[in-house]
Amino acid sequence: MKFGIFDHVERLRNIPLDQQYSERLDLLAQADKGEIYGYHVAEHHHSPLSMIPSQAPYLAAVAARTEKLRFGPLVYVLPLYHPVRLVEEICMLDNLSGGRYQIGIGRGAPVGDELSMWGTDPEQTHSLFDETFQILMKGLTQDFLNFKGKHYEFEDLWMEMKPKQTPHPPFWYAGNPVNAAEFGANFIGAGTLASLPGTMARYKEVWERQTETNDPALPHVADPLYGASKRLFIAETDEEAQRRARPAYEVYRDNFVKPLPGGKSRRPTDMVVGANPNRQFPWDATFDEAVGQEQVLVGSPRTIKEYIASYVEESGCNYFVGSFQWGDVTHEEASRSLQLFTLEVMPDFV
Repeated sequence: MKFGIFDHVERLRNIPLDQQYSERLDLLAQADKGEIYGYHVAEHHHSPLSMIPSQAPYLAAVAARTEKLRFGPLVYVLPLYHPVRLVEEICMLDNLSGGRYQIGIGRGAPVGDELSMWGTDPEQTHSLFDETFQILMKGLTQDFLNFKGKHYEFEDLWMEMKPKQTPHPPFWYAGNPVNAAEFGANFIGAGTLASLPGTMARYKEVWERQTETNDPALPHVADPLYGASKRLFIAETDEEAQRRARPAYEVYRDNFVKPLPGGKSRRPTDMVVGANPNRQFPWDATFDEAVGQEQVLVGSPRTIKEYIASYVEESGCNYFVGSFQWGDVTHEEASRSLQLFTLEVMPDFV
């Protein structure tokens, strides 16, 4: 079992942003020394949910502060990027890190929301994603880029920049196991001990099919990682962890809002509610519901270790991803939680 971290880098309102960046890099240096395998940072815009709307400068700093940690976006919202600029950015970051970069790709969550905020027709989300992905694969693996599509056209464009990893860094996909497997990518999803075996079985079934097809236009990660992401808060006792995690979770829920003039706000549901009215969004669940649904794991090292033991035995996953700083959890609290995880939980399973 490998262990990773997923991070939104939510706004902490009681400290300056430069201090928050510095402390988060300190936390990742701690994760690196604690043998955490991977770090995955989200992309969101215009809300307190993410203070990393431009991932490249932040991830360059992560490269400089760590030695072994693999890291990257989860995800690049591909429709928001010029594909050639993205190829060059990935090549730079992979070389700056000595070949530790990871490429997460996605359309945006919910589909089209970020695109519409930036004045582009959200109906173009899928075509922009498809073209950007195709160009990204060509640009990372070919000396001359040739492409003709609806949005982009390139002829014999010399690709000076090359990634450190060959033929390219590993790709990751979040949320949908079928899409992840069809792209030949590693997968991070969600679910309970009861639901995860079915999810991972679907992923592996489709993975085998795409492996047999061996489409050269797809990434084809050799030994895929697949698992689920959970929010964690670990303290010396279950009671202490519960007492602190409950109010932190309410701040996490509030951070999904996107402010509007006049003190109003909205949450990004427009493109998805109609398609699936029964879907539960991250901000819908109360703290108790989130704990019951295994979205949040709270407790002492012994309690968390018992859950991880069941996860290893029952989930069908080979990767576990925890979020250690969320809501208004402070740097000191997250650091202690991560320390308890790496020293008292992880050693039994690596």
